[in-house]
Amino acid sequence: MEESKNSTPSGSDPFVKLLILTLFLFGGALSKAQPFDSINHKKLNRLIIGTSVGYTLAMVSLSEVWYSDFDKQSFRFFDDSKEWYQMDKLGHFYGAYQISNASSNALRKTGIPKKQAQKIGALASFAMMSSIEIFDGYSSGYGASASDLLANATGTAFYLGQQWLWDETRIYPKFSFHTTYLAHQRPSVLGSNFSEKLLKDYNGQTYWLSIDMDRFITFPKWINIAIGHGAHDFIYASKGTNLATGYNPYRQYYLSLDFDLTAIPTQSKALKSLIYIVNMIKLPSPTLEFSNNGLKAYAFYF
Repeated sequence: MEESKNSTPSGSDPFVKLLILTLFLFGGALSKAQPFDSINHKKLNRLIIGTSVGYTLAMVSLSEVWYSDFDKQSFRFFDDSKEWYQMDKLGHFYGAYQISNASSNALRKTGIPKKQAQKIGALASFAMMSSIEIFDGYSSGYGASASDLLANATGTAFYLGQQWLWDETRIYPKFSFHTTYLAHQRPSVLGSNFSEKLLKDYNGQTYWLSIDMDRFITFPKWINIAIGHGAHDFIYASKGTNLATGYNPYRQYYLSLDFDLTAIPTQSKALKSLIYIVNMIKLPSPTLEFSNNGLKAYAFYF
């Protein structure tokens, strides 16, 4: 999304109204979730305060890492749906899913019923993820994106859909990353240090869907099958600009084994927390890559 955007600026009112509506829905769902005497208000207050502080710090950090090099502008939308082979959209999908899941689990611990916690968690996730579009909308290097909003909604729906269909997660969105030499070609866009590259260098990112096969068929309990998507040889956002400057961007599709860490039996809260965090990441394992360059095999791909 770093290239010049010449779309007509749009007013911010419709988007701001959408966020306000989402927050009102969040508050309304919370108030109806369960009788007040059955909710642990101390836990709920700590959750709200902790989340608010964490969210604020995350937004400040994101502003410094991602937007500090660009001037402010009047709020506008920009159609970036064809850029970066949609790798950034997969990032929105992944983030929206993970925040929905984490929010729902945290709310359940305060005494809110499962179904209500899932709804509230999904709404909160959409509101938090979509607030990034405010930064984009006011940044001269970007512009708010309707396709980002759609990706956010899809990520929350992917979480809710599985819970309502199976009452559990059977397909886990996961992420993996490796550094690439391409970031050095445009460090101002693709990142100059590891944390920036992790966010910005789409060439090193892979987004996965890890399928818990034993939930569907007879299959080893500890092993999942993962399918992934990546992109390579991207220095600029659009394919045409890359081709004009000597690069040849292409999609990468992956088929891999994955490890089902949720199958580890434990009563330890610390170990459960560790499993939860690590399970967001696709661990290195044997992988096949399919692309325009043919078939590649990796003993361990990350």
